[in-house]
Amino acid sequence: MTLVDFILHVDKHLELFVQNYGAWVYALLFLIIFVETGVVVMPFLPGDSLLFVVGAMCGVGLMSYPLAVGLLLAAAILGNQSNYTIGRYFGPKVFQWEDSRWFNKKAFNQAHEFYEKYGGITIVAARFMPFLRTFAPFVAGVAQMTRSRFTFFDVTGGALWVGGIVTIGYFFGNIPWVKLHLDKIIWAMILIPGLLVLAGAWRSRKQPV
Repeated sequence: MTLVDFILHVDKHLELFVQNYGAWVYALLFLIIFVETGVVVMPFLPGDSLLFVVGAMCGVGLMSYPLAVGLLLAAAILGNQSNYTIGRYFGPKVFQWEDSRWFNKKAFNQAHEFYEKYGGITIVAARFMPFLRTFAPFVAGVAQMTRSRFTFFDVTGGALWVGGIVTIGYFFGNIPWVKLHLDKIIWAMILIPGLLVLAGAWRSRKQPV
């Protein structure tokens, strides 16, 4: 099983995991969301689609909705706090880092430009944008945003992201048309926010200083 296969067919893989391992699925989900938001070198995990599928599974009784939302919200908040702490530790030295398999400098620069333009609201908006959500808390730490201010945006964004997408999956994830076209919906959840980020970064470069 490849990462792409897992992302595009996360519903099947997750359902199989529940059947084989039961409640251990909550630990797996906590780990995936924590790593995606808390480790700056892991921006490619399937956060949005995973939350949607979790909601759909809650909708048919395979998982507990309140338990899933509570654990995943904790993972999202703690992941961002971890990422922010790493950013504060390394500070401005990050701007000197070169692009590598462990550090995507282009994604970091895009997140930094977004942060410079929109400030703290970046932490909230980035939750819904693949790649950017991994780097936004890291950038906030590098920029030395205060912990209290960061935590406010972290909790707000986490609640909207986890609660919103899981709830949408809960109510709409088991509609036959949605289940039939889930792979296309997952692609849309990955590509559309990413294209919006790229368009915003391109426009900001075109504007005169």
